[in-house]
Amino acid sequence: MSPLVLLTYYCLLILGASIVGGMIPLWFRLTHRVMEVVVSFVAGVMLGVGLLHMLPHALQHMRAEASPTAASPTETDLTVLLWVLAGLLTMFFIERFLCFHHHEVEDGEVTCSHDHGDHDHAGHGHDITWSGAALGLTLHSVIAGIALAASVHHGHDNLRLAGLGTFMVIVLHKPFDSMTIAALMARGGWSLGWRHAINGLFALAIPVGVAIFYAGIGEGDGGSMLGAALAFASGAFLCIALSDLLPELQFHDHDRLLLSAALLLGLALAYGICHLEELSHSHTPAPSTAVSQAIQT
Repeated sequence: MSPLVLLTYYCLLILGASIVGGMIPLWFRLTHRVMEVVVSFVAGVMLGVGLLHMLPHALQHMRAEASPTAASPTETDLTVLLWVLAGLLTMFFIERFLCFHHHEVEDGEVTCSHDHGDHDHAGHGHDITWSGAALGLTLHSVIAGIALAASVHHGHDNLRLAGLGTFMVIVLHKPFDSMTIAALMARGGWSLGWRHAINGLFALAIPVGVAIFYAGIGEGDGGSMLGAALAFASGAFLCIALSDLLPELQFHDHDRLLLSAALLLGLALAYGICHLEELSHSHTPAPSTAVSQAIQT
């Protein structure tokens, strides 16, 4: 299966998940406890995929692309880690200045706030608007689309399930982002039709990210850009996962065992997905493997 066909399937499923996410508040009354457990689980999946899947592949690809005389292995690895740091800082500053990545539940309604009980950060909380949240989440989704395309492109030569881990992270996390936008628009008095329209447009951010990735690599295989994209996405996923998990340490002293179990379950799923991708190797050797075998014979 070509990478573009596989990406089309992934994008259609993510599109459906995003649209459904915007409707969940209309169908169910979510509780704070349920939301926190689900967020911990999804953050565990994202953390595992970023560190156990994307980062090793970025290192593998950058090491393979590096010329033996151009840089030492240490310098190559440092380049990968700099891209990881760039991804983490990019998501950090998006969160700092656009204040979008907050999922809370009050009386069954999804809300978005910096306030946590009696802690309002010395009165410096932000009353975010749906447009600010939509902008931040759109940037986040475009980066996720680039990550998805890079993951599929990296493994499409010999993996039938290329990019499965990245897809699972996005399809599990996307409904929360849609709920955020829908909740803020509802709070602002926007009609249901407008909420659905904005949610539909927001869902297209993933395909936009995919298009940006392929526009960047052109007709080639991406070279070192592919490794850089994977490393950047690893850092971005790490930042998002930690932004979901770390507030629990300071503001949520309840259900500690349950939330910890949800986190570990998410990590276990990510670990299993990584192995499932490796088990899906096709019987046709990758180009590099075929070349090495030809040289040996």
